[in-house]
Amino acid sequence: MFNYIKGSVVLNECNYIVIDNNGIGYQIYVANPFSFEVGCEYQIYLYNHIREDEFSLYGFKTLDEKNLFMRLINVKGLGPKMALPMLATGSVSGIIDAIDRENILYLTKFPKIGDKLARQIVLDLKGKINIESDDKSNDSFAELIEALEALGYKHADIKKVIPSITEEKLESQIKEALRLLLK
Repeated sequence: MFNYIKGSVVLNECNYIVIDNNGIGYQIYVANPFSFEVGCEYQIYLYNHIREDEFSLYGFKTLDEKNLFMRLINVKGLGPKMALPMLATGSVSGIIDAIDRENILYLTKFPKIGDKLARQIVLDLKGKINIESDDKSNDSFAELIEALEALGYKHADIKKVIPSITEEKLESQIKEALRLLLK
């Protein structure tokens, strides 16, 4: 199926855009259609939603948005048409943080997300979403993360301090991370 598309936006509507790619106009449902300027070229990551009576494209500016969307639509009772508005009104990191902290109140602020569905989202996704968008690769800090987890720190807390680590050697990284975690 399609992974991404490059093309010029030719139309913005309330819940979708149309991208011209080699003379073909693709209708793509996006979280914030008016964040795309008509006449500008974009690369949009795609999700193909195929059902017996429907073939729809959902688009995202970043891979992080797409990855979060893919996790959300796997929650029982939460389809693409309900997950997309979550990305429109919430940030990727804010949604992940709310899920990890079991913040039901935050999740129920999204359209059509009630208390029961918010609890299902937390139940299905808490601690399971690892979206890394930082320039610093998680691989270069794998040993540091493993060491800090062995000391009893939560992965979510560790992820928050990783971008601030400046040291090169593992021993120095651990010391710096511990200083940051204790603040």
